[in-house]
Order: sequence, then structure tokens, then C-alpha cells
Amino acid sequence: MERRELLQRLGVGAGVSALSGPRPVFAEDKRPAAGARRVAGAGFVEAADGTRLFVRDHGQGKTALFAAPWALNSAWWEYQTAFLAQQGVRCVSYDRRGHGRSQDPGSGHDFDTLAADLARVVEALDLREVTLVAHSMGAGEAVRYLARHGSGRVARLVLVAPITPFTLKTADNPDGVERADLEKSRLGLALDRPGRVAAGAAGFFGAPANPVSAAILEWWTRMIVDECSLGVMLELHRAFTETDFRPDLRAISVPTVVIHGDRDTSTPLDFTGRRTAALVRGSELRVYEGAAHGLPVTHMARLNEELRALLR
Repeated sequence: MERRELLQRLGVGAGVSALSGPRPVFAEDKRPAAGARRVAGAGFVEAADGTRLFVRDHGQGKTALFAAPWALNSAWWEYQTAFLAQQGVRCVSYDRRGHGRSQDPGSGHDFDTLAADLARVVEALDLREVTLVAHSMGAGEAVRYLARHGSGRVARLVLVAPITPFTLKTADNPDGVERADLEKSRLGLALDRPGRVAAGAAGFFGAPANPVSAAILEWWTRMIVDECSLGVMLELHRAFTETDFRPDLRAISVPTVVIHGDRDTSTPLDFTGRRTAALVRGSELRVYEGAAHGLPVTHMARLNEELRALLR
């Protein structure tokens, strides 16, 4: 794939990965005390700087914790959490700061802070023996969490179409994307965010080879445009394309599975998934034939069964 085409895909596809369903109705929606507050399967956790993070918590049994892609929130995982909760799995997912129902404090869009937010969710809900499942940009949060906060509460890691290990071209990453080209990509997003997002929908799912309904494409587009601001998207795009996750990946010691589609044009398999798996000692790479970046929807049955098997 030509580098310029790669940069165009990374400009929209790599993070643009959320599907939004109906929001839950809250019994009350006031600022919570520090820690987790459960309300009808949902509630808030307060981050270290006071930012409220919206958390969904359904099911009982072994715990799976889901981290969403760029510009998407916990609703993206509903096809996994609805299935697994019925299979005896406790499913926890959360909205990243600046996404969905979580607060947007206007700061904290670096991976150290994002990993600390994830740690706060884990600690506030006292989650243990967790299977951490992260898609796309969420992989950056997951591996930074493990590198900075340790693996004491994590049983295993599942990375789905990760953005890791490193996008930016540097002297020791010569196959990466030039910084100037990444800036041009962000400028295109800044000039017409709805147009860029909508134009990327079909490619994200690999349609029409992977059939998805017009409603799914609209759902995905509206989730991104309506529930994550342009400012947050731009800051996070810079963060995930310019952060080097190679040291984090080398530090991972928990059993790790990398799942990636061989038709992913958002985070191409050879540029991200294969390199990620090569850096994590003892990891397993599972390639989904025909899958693009949105495989949690287009290949949900296979992914759900594999997650269920891992959680037995």
C-alpha cells in the first residue's frame, strides 16, 4: 500500500470506529463521589482530575473490560457485551474522556492520562482477573496501562486491529508516515469532519464485500460526529499517530492474542497487527480472512465465540 494511501486511511479509519445505540436512562445524573456509582447497569467513575467517566457494567462471572476505538464509545461493543453477558461473563465498557456520556475536560488526551483513566475504572469497580479487550486506538490505552500500572489485575489481553506499534516516521521507524502528511490528514478532517467521516464508513467495514446495512453506516457516522468533538478527535489523532508503543509492547507479560483482518485498510495488517504481535513475547496472531477494520460488527459471530472461549 502506498504511504499516502496509508495516511489517508489513518486519517479517518483507524480511530473512527464506534456504533451508537440508545443511551441508558439514569435514575439520577448528578456528579458522583469518587469511585464507581452503579445505576441500573451503568454509572460513573471519577478520574484523578475529577473527570466523570461513563461506565456500562452488565452480567456476572469472569470479567471482560472493553476499550473502544478513536472517536467511539462503549456502545461500539454492544454486539459483544450483549452476547457475552448471556454466557456468564461480566462485561464492563466505558466512554473515554471527551466521548459519549463522559465529560470533556478539555485536557488529558495523552496516553499516560488515558491509561490512568482505564486504571481508575479497574480499581473503582475492583475488577480482577480481567480479560482486557481493546480495538484500534483502544490498544494504545491497554498496552500503556499494562506498562505503567502493571498486570496484577489482568489475566489476558486481546488486541483487535490495533493502531500499535508506531505510526510516525522516525530514524528508527523508516516505514512510518511523515509528520507533515499526518498534519495534512488532520487538516482535511478539520475542514469537513462530517464529510470525511461519512466517506470513510464503507471502507471501515469493508463494504460491499462485507455487507452492512445503511442503518449501520449511519449509526457509526452519527456516533462519531455527534458524540466526539472535532477538538478531541484532532488531539487524539495526533496522540495515537505520534506515540511510540514499542517499549510498552515489549513489557507485556500476560497472554496476548492479536486479532486482525487481512483486508483492513485503516490499520493494515502488516503495518500494525503483525508488528504488534512480533513485539509481545509469546503472543498469538489470528488473521480473519476478508475482515476490514470494523470486524467486531462484520465478523461478530467469530469474534464473540473466540472471546467466550478465552473467558471460560
